Amino acid sequence: MNNPADQLSPDRSALARFGLAACLVAGVILVAACQATPGKPTVSQQPLARPAFELIGHRGARGLLPENTLPGFARALALGVTVLELDVGVSKDGRVVVSHGQRLDADLTRDRRGLWLPADGPPLITLSLKEIKSYDVGRINPRRRPYARRFKSQKPVDGTAMPTLDEVIALWRRVGRADVRLDIEIKGRPDQPDETLEPERYVAKVVGLLRHSGMLRHAAIQSFDWRTLAEVQRQAPELPTICLTARQRWIDNVQSGRLGPSSWTAGLDVDDVGGSVPQFVKAAGCGTWSTYWRELDAVQLGEAHALGLKVLVWTINDAKQMERFVKLGVDGIISDYPARLRKVLVRLGVAVPPLAPAS
Repeated sequence: MNNPADQLSPDRSALARFGLAACLVAGVILVAACQATPGKPTVSQQPLARPAFELIGHRGARGLLPENTLPGFARALALGVTVLELDVGVSKDGRVVVSHGQRLDADLTRDRRGLWLPADGPPLITLSLKEIKSYDVGRINPRRRPYARRFKSQKPVDGTAMPTLDEVIALWRRVGRADVRLDIEIKGRPDQPDETLEPERYVAKVVGLLRHSGMLRHAAIQSFDWRTLAEVQRQAPELPTICLTARQRWIDNVQSGRLGPSSWTAGLDVDDVGGSVPQFVKAAGCGTWSTYWRELDAVQLGEAHALGLKVLVWTINDAKQMERFVKLGVDGIISDYPARLRKVLVRLGVAVPPLAPAS
């Protein structure tokens, strides 16, 4: 998600209980992060039933360990999330890599000499996987103060390279948490087309990898760029799609009240449905709406549920706001601090997956 600081008011409760299988011990999970290797499972592609409430680790567990890395995903699995949220891009040689930005990020990236990038680097699509793997993304650049202050408790893991989606799947499989879904955000912007592949080829890369590895029933695709979601629905109609929305100065893919449709929304115009974002999402064919938390209220949530949509909010890190949204009745919360969210859910009586025992 694109999210600066990280809240509304509830007046109804919709707490539900669910049960999930126990995860492996924490030590095994962390070892798996280092040993992940790709492979093809022998599993059915039929969709799995989902828990009543989704506890979603944002970019793994960004508040605790480096974002979008194997150690971060391993920690989130150990904390008992129901969903791992991650972002992907494509390298020059066609490998699907896990990265929030479509360029090397100066907030996170050091070269092989240990020097921080002075500014964001070249697009991933211009670098081979070998070149991408030569960079270290295992700690936050302390000189990038806004980001470093925001996640000052994040523990570094020096020597961590950007993973491929194959490696994340191998970790997921090795850990044995088949109940955990991967929510994969396909990154890219229609106003910056040179930074990655066009939607048809981009989706083909991601869907092809998921299909080959037997992961279609364990994944969902989300994006702000609904052209991508339309491609997913065409190429893999069995794969769930999640419509991301935000109406902020730093990203506005809805663009209500403007002449014609948004460039982000595959030819659909929110004004054609009276400005209703839930109806807009429904028209796009998504079963889930994932919205910036500041933009959701009880009326919109009720409308979305009446349309049969699930509703997720991102990215909430404050315990009081977590509680307010759970009581409001959302279907899941995306957080950089999944352990904090877990505590809130337990206190409110929402069943959660068991924690891994201490090693």
